[in-house]
Amino acid sequence: MPKGGTVAELGEFGLIRAVTENRRQPPTTLLGPGDDAAVVEAADGRVVASTDVLVEGVHFRLDWSTPEQVGRKAVAVNLADIAAMGAFPTSVLVGLACPAETDAGLVKRITEGMWAEASGAGAGLVGGDVVQADQLVLSITALGDLRGRPPVTRSGARPGDIVAVHGRLGWAAAGLAVLHRGFRSPVTVANAQRYPEPDYAAGPAAAVAGATAMIDVSDGLLADLGHIAEQSEVGIDVRTDLLEVSRRLVDVGTALGADPLHWVLTGGEDHALAAAFPPFADLPEGWRRIGAVTMPDSGLTVDGKPYAGETGWEHWRRPQ
Repeated sequence: MPKGGTVAELGEFGLIRAVTENRRQPPTTLLGPGDDAAVVEAADGRVVASTDVLVEGVHFRLDWSTPEQVGRKAVAVNLADIAAMGAFPTSVLVGLACPAETDAGLVKRITEGMWAEASGAGAGLVGGDVVQADQLVLSITALGDLRGRPPVTRSGARPGDIVAVHGRLGWAAAGLAVLHRGFRSPVTVANAQRYPEPDYAAGPAAAVAGATAMIDVSDGLLADLGHIAEQSEVGIDVRTDLLEVSRRLVDVGTALGADPLHWVLTGGEDHALAAAFPPFADLPEGWRRIGAVTMPDSGLTVDGKPYAGETGWEHWRRPQ
């Protein structure tokens, strides 16, 4: 790929070649980029699919994040959804829209991050499309394999189940607060907003352990547990004494005049996993109990009481 230049100078097909050639694919990719469509192995007979759209200025900012971090985030938010179904990631399709004057090197660096995140999860970038647009937009579709097990949906939780989480909570929200204030440190907190680090194996492990319901925590712990409660027709109670509030988040909260527990309960974009398990299940490694599934008429509560305020992020929600 030539150094410098724009995507218009490189051209659509030159850009596609530049970001796909000489890349290794996993065994599940039977036919990768270069044809009308990819061919992906589906030995299970079923395919788990998820799509997300990331818009510059809404989901990422290039003055906050490196292009590689943007690429990693774009793929990670989709693969986390695959893991939340109890499936293993296999493939990623990429739609990229950008202005004609976009630096071709920028696009290459974004796709470097995509390749790194996908390959680390055992998946391949198998195809996609590039088009001209007024701003940078990334559309990602991820595919996964259940390997013979039923999917873990949001609708299977039962009263008496344990509620547990895997992964960090509140870090991305704290990172967003740090970056909005114009700071770039603590780096570990700021990086949590720049790109999540899901453990993709945690979802299949939960499925094997008998998880009755599961969700990717993208919009906030309470908001996403609310989806499980609604679709399972149960209540859920979260215990704050069981939540991990990192000392680093406490320090950032003190510096910014914010409540770190609020970040943990309502902050999105960490892409941790939350799940319900049978009462006497042995939780897989890395999973920790944070509450319980309660009776349908009990609603979503924190320490037995309704939570005051917004429970997480929702697009187009009108200000109160």
